[in-house]
Amino acid sequence: MTNPLPTVLIVDDEGDIREVLALSLGDSGYGVRTAADGQEALEMCRQGDIRIVITDIRMPRMDGLQLLEAIKRLDPGIEVIVLTAYGDVDAAIRALRGNASDFITKPIHHEALHLALERAVERLAVRRQVADQNAFLRRENARSLAELERTFSFQRNLIESSMDGIIGCAADGTVHFCNPSLLGLLGFPREAVVGRLGLEELIAPEARAEFHAALDGERYGGPGRLFRYETRLLGSGNIRIPVQVSAFRLVDPQREPGLVCFVHDLRRVRHLEHEVAEQARILHQDKMMSLGHLAASVVHEINNPLAGILTYARLMQKIMDRGTLSQSQEEKFRQYLALVESESARCSRIVSSLLAFSRKSPPTFASVAVADLVKGCVELAGHKLKLAAVMVSLKIESGLPPVRGDVNQLKQCLINLIFNAIDAMAGGGALTIGARRLGDRRVEITVQDTGTGIAPEHQDHIFEPFFTTKEEGHGTGLGLSTVYGIIQRHGGSVRFESRVGRGTTFILALPGEKHKSD
Repeated sequence: MTNPLPTVLIVDDEGDIREVLALSLGDSGYGVRTAADGQEALEMCRQGDIRIVITDIRMPRMDGLQLLEAIKRLDPGIEVIVLTAYGDVDAAIRALRGNASDFITKPIHHEALHLALERAVERLAVRRQVADQNAFLRRENARSLAELERTFSFQRNLIESSMDGIIGCAADGTVHFCNPSLLGLLGFPREAVVGRLGLEELIAPEARAEFHAALDGERYGGPGRLFRYETRLLGSGNIRIPVQVSAFRLVDPQREPGLVCFVHDLRRVRHLEHEVAEQARILHQDKMMSLGHLAASVVHEINNPLAGILTYARLMQKIMDRGTLSQSQEEKFRQYLALVESESARCSRIVSSLLAFSRKSPPTFASVAVADLVKGCVELAGHKLKLAAVMVSLKIESGLPPVRGDVNQLKQCLINLIFNAIDAMAGGGALTIGARRLGDRRVEITVQDTGTGIAPEHQDHIFEPFFTTKEEGHGTGLGLSTVYGIIQRHGGSVRFESRVGRGTTFILALPGEKHKSD
């Protein structure tokens, strides 16, 4: 479907010419309007529907050249064709210089008129296409600029919001940009770093040579790259800051090479490492204190079997010194040797348990049989229990699932609780240690004494490190906090029930080990 022909305004002070031209153009399909002078024509152009004007040059009040100038000021997109006589060629040339589309000489020939109109219509179409294309380009440019702005804003926010520090350096090492995290880490204002300091000045002097060697070497990702390299930066006040750096050199043929560094602050990590080391030290200190108590107990515990072994050995030596053994003496020898063997095994078992408990080693999680754990702890503390006149009874369910944990740390928990129970029963008493299944996969171990109990005002503090109700020199307050920490690390829980004058029960709940078929 072809576009309709535009509306043409014919401007001439001679009515016959207006009428003839209007009839000709109307028959050709143009919309036609007429005006007798320039003022009337200009007013019609202001209405906005006129796209082509055919005007005579010589007219009263406002001639054609003045009308041309006024129309172009109003709307440069209106095509203006001027009519001139043969003697007004100079005027026609001035009209063309004033951006007239074309000129036609009088008398007007039909072919010349329509050819000028066709050229004007083509220019209107081209102008419309150019306008549409420009509008499209403006829309696309606006969309592209908006997308670019969103992308740039997103990337800028990523850099500005990063928890790790980011540094961008030029080829000479000068810092061109850095984010707030980096400035916060160093303690410098932005204006003191960007464009003023080089990366070299941000690295601690003693670490600079190693940093550059690592960046140029193969060990941390290859030449020009670093991956999780640990070094030290120099912060405000010459503070050395431990950091982990990942970096890479920018290689762009169109630009000078640069360097981008991503910096992770290690101070929190170092603090946590120190805390872990301190916890391990406190744990070992508590173990050594327990070991001190156990050592005295074990000396007495193995003294009796050793005395028996020595007695039987001397007795057998005397019998042998008398000569050949009779049949009855051989039978006694066998009995003596069986007793020596059993008592030696008992001593060996006690000493082995003590050595295993005392050994300083990293936690090793393995399957732990709950019954063996309880019985081993009671055996280690056996003599101390006897001296304190404490009667021990065990209530251990059969078929308990094993727990997964470090056997020495679990022993430390139980021995601490046993020693606390002994201290709470100064005049003797009864200690009941139980173990039972809780649900499908949990095991509960209870240590119940008949001692003095825990005062209500102390019950909220007993698991706090260094809290103790014992006299100075008789406790550090680490025992129960150590128990709490160990059980928590084993995925379990600790609670207690206590009544003053009636005793205390500590309850340890530990996850049982999963069966392979589960």
